[in-house]
Amino acid sequence: MSFAFRLGVSTLALSIAAGSAFAQDDDFWAKAGEKFQGVTLRGVTEATPPSNYISDVLAPEFEEKTGIRVEIETTSWDQMYDKAIKDMEAGTGIYDMVYIEQDIVYAYLARDFLVDVTQTLADNPDLKAPGFDEAAFTTFADYFRGENGDLYGIPMEAFIKIYLYRTDLFNDPEVQAAYKEATGNELKPATTHEEYTQIAEFFTKWGEDHDMDLWGTTAQAHTGHPASWYEYVETVAPTFGVYGWGIDPDNNYAATVENGGTMNSDEAKAALKWWLHMRDIAPPESVQSTWTEVATTFAAGRAAQGLVYGENAAWIASDDSKSRVVGNVGVALPPMEDGVMADAESGAGYIGYYDGGAFGLPVTSKNQDAALLFLQYIGQESVQPGWAVAAPRITHTATYDDAGVQEMNDELGGYYDMLREDGKLFAGAPPYPFHAQLREAVAPIFYDILTGNIDPDSGLDQMAEKTEQELTDLGYRQ
Repeated sequence: MSFAFRLGVSTLALSIAAGSAFAQDDDFWAKAGEKFQGVTLRGVTEATPPSNYISDVLAPEFEEKTGIRVEIETTSWDQMYDKAIKDMEAGTGIYDMVYIEQDIVYAYLARDFLVDVTQTLADNPDLKAPGFDEAAFTTFADYFRGENGDLYGIPMEAFIKIYLYRTDLFNDPEVQAAYKEATGNELKPATTHEEYTQIAEFFTKWGEDHDMDLWGTTAQAHTGHPASWYEYVETVAPTFGVYGWGIDPDNNYAATVENGGTMNSDEAKAALKWWLHMRDIAPPESVQSTWTEVATTFAAGRAAQGLVYGENAAWIASDDSKSRVVGNVGVALPPMEDGVMADAESGAGYIGYYDGGAFGLPVTSKNQDAALLFLQYIGQESVQPGWAVAAPRITHTATYDDAGVQEMNDELGGYYDMLREDGKLFAGAPPYPFHAQLREAVAPIFYDILTGNIDPDSGLDQMAEKTEQELTDLGYRQ
């Protein structure tokens, strides 16, 4: 059965079961929308599965219930940021909702770009939707709270970057026997980088020997896009024990080893060299792959294993119109060095990236009240299950126990269980208001490493020095 059809059946069953509750909510939405007839809300976001669900499903539902038109512009990651920031800086008020990724929210708060949702609803109780409750969000919502504890964005996606592997390959007796003969080990998902490397090298050779379009791993290694830098600092480096990009904010934002940072530490250099080796035995498109292309590479069956953003897991595992590996996807925690898990369990570190975002209301919006209604609509508990099945993201605690979500959890090999039980071991980007400025300062050096213009060790030394220079210029280092 196709994923789209199953989603339709699940949504229909859910709507019938909760019909009376929905009818009560409908009364609120119809009445609340009366004074906003003729209003068109405009939002901008990245073209991802969770955002597409807002555009394709939630926005039309909201318009039908309230009469308020909603236009959601889904575009590329870089265009999304560029358009949102320029609009808020210029005060033009083009957008009434903007996507706020977890890693940029601190910069937005520092620049007073966003409306305080908690306070605004408290001041305007007539706008408060009966089905909206801040307390229903998972703790991921805390990334979008200001120093006063108020919510400045409505969480719309939250997911971890996970280790996906091909169960059809890992469970194939012929492959298992060949792997045991070649390595002396049993074929199973890797828990260490050494194991991951061994598996990657084996499957790349297996693909060559059997004339298959198959490689041992994915790599998000675009030579001119920030996605590659993000994969290194947020996904790979932490599994080697390098946290917070290698910057120590409690030590005058040190980055170099000389000054107490870890950006150019032995662990960081080992992490980068390991990742570059994975890139070299990954499919050839990896040098031009961002987060999107990594997902399509895995879905095309071109990699035996890979580190993939969880928001893509559902369609990869279940949508046979887009994926060639439906029914053959397993999930596991990323490989890591000794001590990293202990750091994560104690709170001293983390094992990978907990990504996600929210929809925020710019202070420059000309339709703030109407936009606040829409933000509450997508933040209701009642709309979450279908959204979670369509795109593996969970922002409400109750969503985990929904029958449709549990069914998808089984199909994804326990991904939602991993998110609920092990999500605490992952972390979002560090709370740096200088996030974007620093990324742009060091990314050119990183790209030079990827293209071979600088060797990895020297490149990380230069990145660490450039970081301290940039943070000194910005006033963070004294």
